[in-house]
Amino acid sequence: MGRLLSVNMEATAAVILFGVGFTMLLLHRNLIKKIMGMNIMDTAVYLFLAAKGYIEGRTAPIVVDGIQETTGYINPVPSGLVLTGIVVSVSTTALMLALTKRLYEQYGSLDLDEILILAKEEEEKRT
Repeated sequence: MGRLLSVNMEATAAVILFGVGFTMLLLHRNLIKKIMGMNIMDTAVYLFLAAKGYIEGRTAPIVVDGIQETTGYINPVPSGLVLTGIVVSVSTTALMLALTKRLYEQYGSLDLDEILILAKEEEEKRT
């Protein structure tokens, strides 16, 4: 069992990171900590994709020295997915932080349960 973990060290690290991020997302009430958990989960997925996309002994898919067969190169799709995912996660993080800032300005708290209670009280006052 220990030998398999050392062979798949990157995948093991990705699973552990994903678990840490998921735990943060579920158990913390603070919105900033939830955003941090989401970013840790994103990083774990990128680590997993990058690790699975790399093949020992192969090079980047740029034709050099006349090597034409695909067995000499790594697959560029996982790298492209990681780059695209990073751009999407940065945009999502920026949006989540902007919304969290607005919630803090509105309710004076980053605690999700407290915000929900205050929002419910505010709604009851309107009706």
